[in-house]
Amino acid sequence: MGYEEKELLLISACLFGLCTAYDGKDRKLGKLESLLDRYILVPACPEQLGGLSTPRTSAEIEQNRSGKDVIEGKARVITKDGRDVTRNFVTGARQTLLICKTLGIRKALLKERSPSCGVNCIYDGTFSGRIKSGEGVTTALLKQHSIEVFSEEEIDEL
Repeated sequence: MGYEEKELLLISACLFGLCTAYDGKDRKLGKLESLLDRYILVPACPEQLGGLSTPRTSAEIEQNRSGKDVIEGKARVITKDGRDVTRNFVTGARQTLLICKTLGIRKALLKERSPSCGVNCIYDGTFSGRIKSGEGVTTALLKQHSIEVFSEEEIDEL
């Protein structure tokens, strides 16, 4: 398949292998090479695009809320030490959407459980390691704009 025939795929920068996760490490996918046969990968880290540093204090969406609530102004994203980083998360989601719209990207592969990128589940907001159903801020915004979003656990669906 030639370069011009491949579809663009937005991918969480940490899954791509860049050290952009909150702890300054990567979460590189083992199946990355199989994606390169079909897609041109466009890495992005919404949290960095929103102005947060790497490494950074972990953050979670408030209890009983999800990314959609954050986008709608009904919930906040708070760091483990109590700092409100909602604006950074919303800005990062908007910047990621701008990348997708500008380049015509229709699919994204994002990091599950992240408060930005979680697709099917996120941490529950208690910083206890418990997971709940829900999506991150960037995932919610991309879906609102008809971009298909997959997690690394759904890579075979791509």
